[in-house]
Amino acid sequence: MKELQPLNENVILDLSSEQGEQRTASGIIIPDTAKEKPQIAAVLAIGNIENPAIKVGDSVLFKKYSGTELEYEGKKLLVIPYADLLAKVVETEAI
Repeated sequence: MKELQPLNENVILDLSSEQGEQRTASGIIIPDTAKEKPQIAAVLAIGNIENPAIKVGDSVLFKKYSGTELEYEGKKLLVIPYADLLAKVVETEAI
C-alpha cells in the first residue's frame, strides 16, 4: 500500500469529507464551482516539524487560499505549509 508522507514542514489535510450536492431553500442546486472552499479539515500526515501543536486526526483551521489541492486514491487532499495553519479545532464542554 502506498501513502503520502509530507516533506519538510508540510501537513496533509483531508478535504474529502465535504458534502456532495447542496441545494438552496428553494431547491436550486449549487454546483461545486460556486461553493466556497472549506477552511477546516482533518490532519492526515505531518512532515518534519519539531514539537508540532497538532497530531494526526485533529481538525484544523487553515488560511483560505493556501496549499496545493490534489486527488490521491479517490480522496481530495491539501498539502499545506505548517505555518499556514491558523488554529486547532477543540471540543469543549458547555459551562
